[in-house]
Amino acid sequence: MILQAEIFLFPIEILLQTIINEYLNKSYCLTLVTETPFDIVIPISFTYIIPYETGNLTNQILEVSEMGCSDYIVKMREPKKFMVSFDEVNHLGNTRRSDRKVIFLPYDENQIGLQNLLDILKMKPTKFLANLLLVLPISRNISGCILYDLVSHRFVGPDEESDQPLYIDRWNSCTRKFENNSNLFPHDMTNLYGKTLKVAGFTYKPYVLLDLDPTVEPQGRDGTETRIIEEFCRWLNCTIELVRDDEHQWGEIYENNTGVGVIGSLIEDRADVGITAMYSWYDEYVVLDFSTPYIRTAVTCVAPSPRILASWEMPLLPFTLYMWLALLFTLIYASIALTIAQGCSSDRVLLTTFGMMITQTQYSAGSTWRIRSITGWLLISGLVLDNAYGGGLASVFTVPKYEPSVDTVQDLVDRQLEWGATHDAWIFSISHSQEPLVKQLISLFRVKPAAELRQKSLTRNIALSIERLPAGYFAVGDYITKEAMLDLTVMQEDFYYEQCVAMLRKSSPYTKKLNQLVGRLHESGLMIAWETQVSLKYLNFEVQLEVRLSRSKRDIEIVEQLSLRHVVGVFIIYVTGVILSILICIMEILVKRKQTIQE
Repeated sequence: MILQAEIFLFPIEILLQTIINEYLNKSYCLTLVTETPFDIVIPISFTYIIPYETGNLTNQILEVSEMGCSDYIVKMREPKKFMVSFDEVNHLGNTRRSDRKVIFLPYDENQIGLQNLLDILKMKPTKFLANLLLVLPISRNISGCILYDLVSHRFVGPDEESDQPLYIDRWNSCTRKFENNSNLFPHDMTNLYGKTLKVAGFTYKPYVLLDLDPTVEPQGRDGTETRIIEEFCRWLNCTIELVRDDEHQWGEIYENNTGVGVIGSLIEDRADVGITAMYSWYDEYVVLDFSTPYIRTAVTCVAPSPRILASWEMPLLPFTLYMWLALLFTLIYASIALTIAQGCSSDRVLLTTFGMMITQTQYSAGSTWRIRSITGWLLISGLVLDNAYGGGLASVFTVPKYEPSVDTVQDLVDRQLEWGATHDAWIFSISHSQEPLVKQLISLFRVKPAAELRQKSLTRNIALSIERLPAGYFAVGDYITKEAMLDLTVMQEDFYYEQCVAMLRKSSPYTKKLNQLVGRLHESGLMIAWETQVSLKYLNFEVQLEVRLSRSKRDIEIVEQLSLRHVVGVFIIYVTGVILSILICIMEILVKRKQTIQE
């Protein structure tokens, strides 16, 4: 049936049918963008777009692209307009696919029509599409047979040849055969033949280290993510070119689709891949492509270490605040009860009650059973409380007591302690959170230059953000020094955890291969091994050790001999009491003298 029908097909339709059966038979969905109808059999799901018939071409392509129809056969009078719309859809849509195929057919078999197709190879969007095929009719021989050249672009190899046509094969309409039987989509990303891979990044240990001593590292670069890219180019035979914007670090995206830093380099197509602790940020995912995650990291802070409590507070430490309030209530309640028992007489009631609570003896047990009952219970309570206080005070004097530490997000927020870093990328992952606690945490974040952070790290009025890495090491900024860590402690609770990815252009042809490499690295355990190697080689081991052991500073308490420092608080209370008693005595004398004069 098919062979019989082919008699009535045009040569271009026979060629197209052959290409579809050979190369597009496994596509999820095929889109035909044509101004003239085709008389071919399509064995898979497909959709038709007639340009300019129902509206804007970009909207038409976007609609079918979101349905999964991302392979295209195009036959238009102005094929450049398709490439423009195709690139716009790539940025607007949510569908991502690395191995899209686009086939351009000639609209007119004259020289102008062929040149329109060849001009596509010089367009910018073409540089990011690996599977491109142009069908060019070149001549009609004596027998009336039409020859078609199958042409692509030089996606691989030196960059200066990327816009030159690559003649793949030739098809004869009479024999219905290809001359060389070559693969019409040869750029399968298995060998890039030295093609330049532009990588955006900056120095951030241990992810990326640049400007290293060539005698230590011949390429002048190293790091866990750097090694991923090095291995990627070793596997696919490509050449790494660094794209740097160290001043803006991670960078940001502006509303006009421009930007700075690593993210800006990707948005403006100055780089093919962006690395350096790039997290799975939602705002960036909308406009970029992510690789498979390769590092699980957690963000926390090193906060000021708890200090030993001042000695004047020591007499108050044996009991908690609520216990002291309970004692005050007991003093007041017992005084009122004793006043009532004495027939509403308040003579020396407060001093008598206080004396019994500190186990002072009384010269008289009272004249009634009511007074004796209250006195007895107060003496028993005072005996218990006095012994409990004495035991607690002995413990406070011998074992150092510290102020509460900053261990959780709630602790940080309660203290209104600022935390900071050199870029607001540290809060990208939580910026959309609606939780009140997280909102308060974000409000305390400050972006400051590294020099200022280094200075403030010694002042105990700021916490500094760090990362916990899978192999047990920490990503610590250079502004956190060993001297600062002597008075800083890593928090027990993480603010959040994230997945590190490599960012690429949407539907980048490199994404699929990079994901395969990341999977192999995880299977082999190389990510953990690389982190360990880079950390031991380049990170400040003293700082790493201080961070790791910062919570162990008080694991072994030092028992001290009683010294003057421990009893300063007691003497403060004593001196304060003496001063108050003298002042009250003077006041009583003056009042008594005034009353005598008046009499």
